[in-house]
Amino acid sequence: MTSRTNDRPTLTTESGAPVADNQNSASAGAGGPLLIQDQQLIEKLARFNRERIPERVVHARGAGAYGYLEVTDDVTGYTHAAFLSEVGKRTEVFLRFSTVADSLGGADAVRDPRGFALKFYTEEGNYDLVGNNTPVFFIKDPLKFPDFIHSQKRDGFTGVQEPDNVWDFWSHSPEALHQVTWLMGDRGIPASYRHMNGFGSHTYQWVNAEGRAYWVKYHFKTDQGIRCLTSDEAAELAGKDGNTHQQDLHRAIERGMFPSWTLYVQLMPVEEAADYRFNPFDLTKVWPHADYPLVKVGKLVLDRNPENIFAEVEQAAFSPNNFVPGIGPSPDKMLQGRLFAYGDAHRYRLGINHTQLPVNAPHATTASNNGRDGAMRFDGNGGRAKNYEPDSFGGPVQTGRPLATGLAVTGETGNHAPVRHRDDDHYVQAGALYRLMDAAQQARLVANIAGGLSQVSDDAIVERMLAHFHAADPAYGHAVETAVKEQRS
Repeated sequence: MTSRTNDRPTLTTESGAPVADNQNSASAGAGGPLLIQDQQLIEKLARFNRERIPERVVHARGAGAYGYLEVTDDVTGYTHAAFLSEVGKRTEVFLRFSTVADSLGGADAVRDPRGFALKFYTEEGNYDLVGNNTPVFFIKDPLKFPDFIHSQKRDGFTGVQEPDNVWDFWSHSPEALHQVTWLMGDRGIPASYRHMNGFGSHTYQWVNAEGRAYWVKYHFKTDQGIRCLTSDEAAELAGKDGNTHQQDLHRAIERGMFPSWTLYVQLMPVEEAADYRFNPFDLTKVWPHADYPLVKVGKLVLDRNPENIFAEVEQAAFSPNNFVPGIGPSPDKMLQGRLFAYGDAHRYRLGINHTQLPVNAPHATTASNNGRDGAMRFDGNGGRAKNYEPDSFGGPVQTGRPLATGLAVTGETGNHAPVRHRDDDHYVQAGALYRLMDAAQQARLVANIAGGLSQVSDDAIVERMLAHFHAADPAYGHAVETAVKEQRS
């Protein structure tokens, strides 16, 4: 129970002890030096030194809100994802908006793409969809991404974003022209996060219950209408207040003016990709709507602000590798690179246990894996459960059902069983090694094995292991079995 003074909670140290004086440091006499025994002083200064975590290299400046996706149209013919399984179904979401190039202290009203990162808290685990407010991007190969970002960030010598660097990279990268045309056009500076569209940008895959696969692109059309700023309007606004977009989103939700987007998808049967007139997995290109019309899915609504920006916006971690059954990746090279890079960035910034933070943890399911330990482990750390698989003690097991099969359908990827050769079993060479030993070596081997195996309390484990020795060589198995029985008795 929290102690209270005059109907207000008592200020405490981090260990819970009450603080007597939070205005004056303890000292050796009225004019003397301060004392290291002053727990409140030492603890406050030490914590203050450690309050910041590394900001995101890109998408550092952001705002976010909670809401829901409501399915309005039947898409079960295209995906068996449970959260899209019936009209009227709602799934909680968290959406983080961001600028891309500038730092955490940058202004909102600048000419820059906007991140549009969604976390769906589905009944089958979290599904993360990481995109932008543009349907394309500057590059199509992740190998170029560090160079691209270096050219857009502050110069190491001058400390500011240099036009020479920005345009030099673009001039060497003609594939950037499509995105540059978007960025420098009328929609390059959204008037607010509410008045812009969102896109998954990459190509993903959907798979239905019958195993038919589709390549898919996501489109979130703002229901508030598109509103943008001119360069002059943005410069004036950013000069007056750097927090315009964040405040606009927060205030709209607080007033009950809940922003919404209508979700559409474009769908391409997997077999059509090979013969399409350009590479459908190229992130610098869009699919013309005349070829693949928009299919309506549902309504995205934001209706709740975070209680704490650091805990819920700064620590929100999105990875496009977080899929759910019925949805998966495509051969999009930029997506493939991000499948690694995003998760790795969060493991660096937030630590290996960042998925346990409330904003990142699944809501309808419980993560059940063999991850243990690591910095800031604040749950039960698995308790007594074994942290390996397969096991004999009731631990989690694989389903044998792939999340999505689109790439496997095209014969490009999959979990393939190895090609078997004549002696490709687990016993031939182990038995041969046993038979190479002389009698004394065999006796010592058997004694060593029996010494460990006889201490196993579970009879099923012992029997399973003895079967392996018998399969390698009957004499080997008989000798181990006899020695184990003797030691256990």
